Amino acid sequence: MHPGPLIAILVAGLCLAFIFGALAQKLRFSPLVGYLLAGVAVGPFTPGFVADQGLANELAEIGVILLMFGVGLHFSLKDLLSVKTIAVPGALVQIAVATLLGLGLALSLGWGWVAGLVFGLALSVASTVVLLRALQERRLVQTEKGKIAVGWLIVEDLAMVLALVLIPTIADALNGARPGTPVPLSGQFDLGLWGVLGLTLAKVVAFIAFMLIVGRRVIPWVLHWVAHTGSRELFRLAVLALALGVAFMAASLFGVSFALGAFFAGMILNESPLSQRAAEESLPLRDAFAVLFFVSVGMLFDPGILLRAPLPLLATLAIILFGKSLAAWLIVRAFGRSNAVALTISASLAQIGEFSFILAGLGVSLAILPEQGRDLILAGAILSILLNPVLFAIIERFTMEASPAKPKPSAAKPEPEPEPERDIVPTTLSDHMVVVGYGRVGALLGAGLVAHGETLLVIEEQPEAVAAAKDQGAAVLIGNAADPDVLAAAGLARARRLFVAIPESFEAGQVCEQARRDNPELPIIARAHSDAAVEHLTRCGASLTIMGEAEIARAMLALCGAPPANGEASADKQSV
Repeated sequence: MHPGPLIAILVAGLCLAFIFGALAQKLRFSPLVGYLLAGVAVGPFTPGFVADQGLANELAEIGVILLMFGVGLHFSLKDLLSVKTIAVPGALVQIAVATLLGLGLALSLGWGWVAGLVFGLALSVASTVVLLRALQERRLVQTEKGKIAVGWLIVEDLAMVLALVLIPTIADALNGARPGTPVPLSGQFDLGLWGVLGLTLAKVVAFIAFMLIVGRRVIPWVLHWVAHTGSRELFRLAVLALALGVAFMAASLFGVSFALGAFFAGMILNESPLSQRAAEESLPLRDAFAVLFFVSVGMLFDPGILLRAPLPLLATLAIILFGKSLAAWLIVRAFGRSNAVALTISASLAQIGEFSFILAGLGVSLAILPEQGRDLILAGAILSILLNPVLFAIIERFTMEASPAKPKPSAAKPEPEPEPERDIVPTTLSDHMVVVGYGRVGALLGAGLVAHGETLLVIEEQPEAVAAAKDQGAAVLIGNAADPDVLAAAGLARARRLFVAIPESFEAGQVCEQARRDNPELPIIARAHSDAAVEHLTRCGASLTIMGEAEIARAMLALCGAPPANGEASADKQSV
């Protein structure tokens, strides 16, 4: 049996994406660059194996749905409202400036104003993946500058969702029906452009109303019902079925895009207490199809654009790196923020990514954007993502050199406590208990330690768990304990005990190894779910590893007065 084109594109796309992505990671670039280059390698413009473009586009469509579902799932109205006074007007003005610059370049190339608007919009929106990763690597997400950048990004994403709804309508109204599609309403009823736009917005409003009235009740109810079945597999399947089903329903019944349907499915689900679990369960498949989306985008890229149109490419890159970044810097400064904040936000936005690819592909498929425009967008994205870490490094060095000495606070009017420059602030605690993970086990453990009068420091990155730990009076370090910088900030040299309460044995082993290196004498108590995990964590440096199933069996046997089995992993084999 010979492999078909679907198997071929899955194997070639994922394997090459892994190889190129790993190389990009090793060179300290975003793996997204590697995924795009993998697509170039299997595309029609390079020698060797050529993947089926039609199948790639179908897989990319699923990738778009799941990407937009993920955007909606992490959409936080609270985060946006906290910085709304600067993020909303700032993002809208920056989008307008970048769009006008792109429109000007498009008109100079003779494309027309509709193509110019699509081209400019594609250059105006930053990559969610690249921006969040850049902020996380520099520990800036929870700082003022990080919150403004994320809020800014949310406004950009919302604007692009609206653009994805309106662009097909505008194309149909201007160009008529595409081959193989129904005649547009503008042709059937002579509504004109504004009439069709109004009707489209009415359908969008109807879909939103349906989701807020029906979806807000049905989607959480379905997830809660599935969660109570106790089947993790069924819960994961329910999340994916909701994402794909709502997207398909939005397109079939309301005539809006898959992207908008998936975004609202995620946004409605975000209101559920199960949203965090839904995000975790759907993440592997979302990541896999997102990779295939980037591979399919890379397949469309013609590297020859680098030689055929070097000046338009340089102009495109200048708009991405300098045009919209300068606009963002001026806007942030106009709102009275510091130069460091303005420069950080400018660097965060100096790249383009997912939405740019979606807009470029949509524009070409609707015959309103020339293929050269798509190639310029893809080349600009790859180059801007490559250059973004360099830009961050330059800005960080500039702000460090330009930082003046802090003036002494006035006795009459004390200075407010400054915003931390990084998310991680090393603890000053000593003789404290450190708990890694504040889920079901960690929360029970923490509550008991606090009730016993112990000083408690929790390392956690999930917002709900962070809030729960703070409510119980614990100090909190936000981050992944497997990150050496996070663990170093926990003051393990002064700690009395470390409890590793996370269920993932691989990550827990990393924590144990690093903690043992930091403090060879520190008692480390870890949890496990199997004998193999007990052995692994012991090898990694845990002083005591407790297997939950074994302790349950011990308790049951104790109730019967029976002795524990000989081979049982027991907590009393070692003293801590």
